[in-house]
Amino acid sequence: MENAKKVSDELYTAGQPTSGDLQQAVQEGFKSVVNLRSPDEADSLSDEQQQVEAAGLNYVNVPLNPKKADDELTAKVLKEISGLPTPILLHCGAGARADALALIALATKEGLSREQILKKAEELGININQPHLKQFLETQE
Repeated sequence: MENAKKVSDELYTAGQPTSGDLQQAVQEGFKSVVNLRSPDEADSLSDEQQQVEAAGLNYVNVPLNPKKADDELTAKVLKEISGLPTPILLHCGAGARADALALIALATKEGLSREQILKKAEELGININQPHLKQFLETQE
């Protein structure tokens, strides 16, 4: 997938994939898709779960508000990610929530310091002001 960003060997992020992107993800060896969008968000695939599962991939949907962090939902995403076959494609509308959650998952798994998280965010072009990541970073001080 051309618009997928590699956060780690296990986690990739993207904006909303098309049906073609999902087929390409299968061909590229992805095993799971985590959708962080609400079904009522504009331009979401109404039958995404069916397409993903028909392609033989695992599918999880945990809708995250793009403007407001939620510790419980963040924890739910991390728990879901930890139980899925990898590599995993996390996506949302434009990729900001997916970037944030993938970086949080990586930081949690590898025990990264706040400085290491900030460095990785800079390397990957991840916005540290995304609400979920900003809230996570505040707990790392």
